[in-house]
Amino acid sequence: MTNPFVGNWSYRSFLNDPDLGKAANDLLFGEGTIAIVEQSETELSGTIGGPGWSLNLRGSFAYGSPMQVRFQGKGVVGGEQWIYDYIGWLVPVWPNSTDRLEVPAIVGSVVRTIPHSGSGGGTNPAGVVASFYAVRAG
Repeated sequence: MTNPFVGNWSYRSFLNDPDLGKAANDLLFGEGTIAIVEQSETELSGTIGGPGWSLNLRGSFAYGSPMQVRFQGKGVVGGEQWIYDYIGWLVPVWPNSTDRLEVPAIVGSVVRTIPHSGSGGGTNPAGVVASFYAVRAG
């Protein structure tokens, strides 16, 4: 069986904020590209990153309904250690859609594991949780 998580994914995450008055762009937590490679029958590695940042990924996937992926991203960004943890599930194929209309996607959750500096001189605290989706990009 071909590992369905291997490949490149376009990633976006959003803060979990119930205020419907906020614009979607104000909830953006992160965006970038995930590149996943298979290390063994159950282990994955790769990178997640965008302009000015990149984290090395290490994790695993599991069969099930839906299939699950879990990894940790670590890297040094701007001289500081960044660590984020991710868990996601592969969206099952919809029987009433088509390959042309449905793009494979992973939906899940991300948590900032350790604090790091933020824009404007502040600190981005550990423990902030956001929801993410990643769409197959190739």
